[in-house]
Amino acid sequence: MATLATTSYTLLDWAKQIGPDEKPARIINLLSQTNEILLDMPVIEGNLATGHQSTQLTGLPVAAFRLLNQGVAESKDVNQQITDTAGMLEAWSKVDQAVADLNGATDQYRLNRAKTFLDAMNQTMASTIFYGNTAVNPERFLGLAPRYSLISAGNGTNIIDAGGTGSDNMSIWYIRWDEMTCCGFFPKGQADSAGLKHEDLGLETVYDASSQPFRAFRDHYIWKIGLAVPDWRYVVRIANIDVSNLVTVTGNADLINLMIRARGKVPSQTIGKGAFYMNAVAYTMLSILALNKSNAVLPIKNAVGQTELNFLGDPIRRCDALLTSEARVV
Repeated sequence: MATLATTSYTLLDWAKQIGPDEKPARIINLLSQTNEILLDMPVIEGNLATGHQSTQLTGLPVAAFRLLNQGVAESKDVNQQITDTAGMLEAWSKVDQAVADLNGATDQYRLNRAKTFLDAMNQTMASTIFYGNTAVNPERFLGLAPRYSLISAGNGTNIIDAGGTGSDNMSIWYIRWDEMTCCGFFPKGQADSAGLKHEDLGLETVYDASSQPFRAFRDHYIWKIGLAVPDWRYVVRIANIDVSNLVTVTGNADLINLMIRARGKVPSQTIGKGAFYMNAVAYTMLSILALNKSNAVLPIKNAVGQTELNFLGDPIRRCDALLTSEARVV
């Protein structure tokens, strides 16, 4: 079945709109090299200066058949307003001028150092998408795990219990990304940078731990981003996957069945862009299964010049931010 076209922009799409030679666009391109979530997650401009308010449908209107000359009762849908706040992720880079000048390629050395800082920001952002808990860390944004943490909750129907009972559990997430289902956002008024800013502060006098001065190049990176889930039905958590059991043949077979069930939880496969997210353990097990030529469920496809593990048409993304030490979800 064909997937509905979407006008939602990923960060890479925003980079194209901003212009390839602008600083935010260059940063986005560097970020996307090590963060596969950015290939899928649409990012919108929030409608608030500090976040985004979305309307969540909580009840459908009532429709009824009628006879001629008879009416039907009026009804309306039921909605609730949800406000999500953006987090402000920052990093400062300081490079000793003498070190940068050693090989005669100062700019290239600074770029290589910038990549390490951006990679650190990537890892923190990916971890926050899944585990960010504003009740514990109010400076962050609310991630998915706290939203899908109780099987008895209203959205608990989208939590699949894989049966693990210990403390060495992990989760696999199935998300159908769309601005009406689940998406990232940056604060209102920052469309010119998509929430990303880089200040090249140039050569400055800085101080070491003993308050001794030296000259260094400094850079300041800011990433303002949040996560909104307007429709919880399009996010599914396969929780309580026992890590030790997963490496067995039985565990592998169970994983396929669990992923099929996850796809079956969402109301429609024609809305948004679907993808699975899992850590290296699960990704490796599925990769081994995919090498079985008789396994048509897990084909390895070529996507943008590189191989991509796929499950029933949805890409499978490796995300090292997903832990193997999750507590049991009940």
